[in-house]
Amino acid sequence: MTLRDDQLARYARHIILKEIGGAGQMRLHAASVALIGAGGIGSPAIQYLAGAGVGTLIVIDDDVVDLSNLQRQTLYATADQGIAKATAAAAAVARLNPDVTVIERRIRLDSSNVADLIAGADVVIDGSDNFATRLAVADAALAARIPLVSAAIGQFEGQLAVFRGWEAGKPCYRCLVGDDPDRAEASCAEQGVMGAMTGMMGSLAALEALRAIVPFGTDPAGMLLIADTLDFRFRTLRLPKDPGCAACGQT
Repeated sequence: MTLRDDQLARYARHIILKEIGGAGQMRLHAASVALIGAGGIGSPAIQYLAGAGVGTLIVIDDDVVDLSNLQRQTLYATADQGIAKATAAAAAVARLNPDVTVIERRIRLDSSNVADLIAGADVVIDGSDNFATRLAVADAALAARIPLVSAAIGQFEGQLAVFRGWEAGKPCYRCLVGDDPDRAEASCAEQGVMGAMTGMMGSLAALEALRAIVPFGTDPAGMLLIADTLDFRFRTLRLPKDPGCAACGQT
């Protein structure tokens, strides 16, 4: 594969980065990223992955655009209300970058179909809003040995981590959270969320997906980034691998 003249112009700011270059840009073009959810985290992630020229985006979301989404999900417009998010996302990506193919998966993800839904992806970004879905995605990504970028937000705080639990010394998602899918959860509708937080965490998730495709800088796997914007503070914690983890403890 070679880059066309218009692609050289479009991706020039990537290509001049020594960590990316033309070869890295071609790797992005050949790559596929699965996004679990096209909401607060998925919306900005889709925009930046499309802008970066990632060749295929698999958008998995069974929801439709609601007026209350638009405070933070800037991929969509007022006129998109009632349209499936995966469909509206595909239309937005087509306007932004015709190099990118969007595969719409307008289906509710669960443990019975997740493996098929993420099959073929080079990276998975999980921005889902419930713990059971996150566990199902994490287990499937671990089994398929697909790097998992997990991002979460609540009110003024965000968390981000990259998991490759099949590697020696690297934790999986269950090493962090355990395995209780019935834990109590509160939604953004109940607690509220600062819209710009979703933009920040979704953009960081996109950055880590790009890093997984074209490695640069420090490997983030095994670290947890916590953003606390009430206290204007970012922290990075090291996540140990749990030797007793039922999912990855034998690796």
